[in-house]
Amino acid sequence: MKEPHMLDAITENDPGRTVLFLNGPNLNLLGVREPDKYGSTTLREVEETVAKTLSAHGLTARFVQSNHEGVLVDAIHAARTECGAIVINPAAFTHTSVALRDAIAAVALPTVELHITNVHKREEFRHHSYISAVADALIVGAGTHGYVLAALHVAHLLPG
Repeated sequence: MKEPHMLDAITENDPGRTVLFLNGPNLNLLGVREPDKYGSTTLREVEETVAKTLSAHGLTARFVQSNHEGVLVDAIHAARTECGAIVINPAAFTHTSVALRDAIAAVALPTVELHITNVHKREEFRHHSYISAVADALIVGAGTHGYVLAALHVAHLLPG
């Protein structure tokens, strides 16, 4: 099995100053997959912008993208002792994964749920999120700029 995409921009900072950004299935194709819905910005470009945004607030970022639910659950568990907050775009797992919901509840870190598109304007099955009930904030429909908004919100939650 191929290793999940992980980019760790962590420096020697306090783990509480690190934000975990999780991206679920198919987000590795960001910039290529359905650009009319998701835009032409790649996941790598999003990560670079987020890292710069967080750095301006004295925070660092850890990025994990996987098409496998268990990899995301493991990353959430590790965040319990390695991060101060989580931003998650669970993608299709939003509507199916009790496991991700339970992992987020178990680690009890500030969590922002993020969706590039406005899921409430899409197919009916996308209107339900298992994650929203355990997230502290929800950002939908802001395109990839939503990642910057999430980073700024976390910076507000984790003042330096």
